[in-house]
Amino acid sequence: MKLTRSICFVLLTVFTVTAQANDKPYREFGNIKVFYSVFNSSFIQPDIASAYKIVRGKDRGLVNIAVLRDDKTGGTTALVKGTVSNILAQQQTLDFFEVREGDTVYYLAPFRIDNKDYMTFKIEVTPDPNKPPLSVTFQKTLYQDE
Repeated sequence: MKLTRSICFVLLTVFTVTAQANDKPYREFGNIKVFYSVFNSSFIQPDIASAYKIVRGKDRGLVNIAVLRDDKTGGTTALVKGTVSNILAQQQTLDFFEVREGDTVYYLAPFRIDNKDYMTFKIEVTPDPNKPPLSVTFQKTLYQDE
C-alpha cells in the first residue's frame, strides 16, 4: 500500500508540474484524453524502482502515459507504443509496461538521455482495438541529474 501511494504521489506531482509548465499535459480525442509526462528516473525512490524493475540513473528517463475515457478517474487500458528521438535523430523504441494500482492504470517506458537533450516523443495509443490508434507527439528538453 505504501508503495502504491508513493508512486502515485510522484506521478501526480509530475503531472502537476507538467500542467503548470504547458497548461495542458494531455491531448483530447473526442471523449478520450491521453495524458503524458516525462521525468528523470531518479525521481522514483529506490524501493519503488526496484519493485517495478525501473533502472534509476542520471542518464535515464521515464515517459508516463495515462488514458482517460469520459473524464472517469483511474484510467483505462490501452495498447501503448512509441519512439523517442533526440535532435540528432537518434531513435529509441519505447517499451511500455502497464502499472495497475487499485482502479488506476497507466503506462511507463524507460529511455536513455544525454544532458540538455531535446527529445521528441511519438506515441500511439489504442484504447479500442477496433479503431485506429491515437497519435500524440510532444517535445521536451531533458537534463541529466547531477
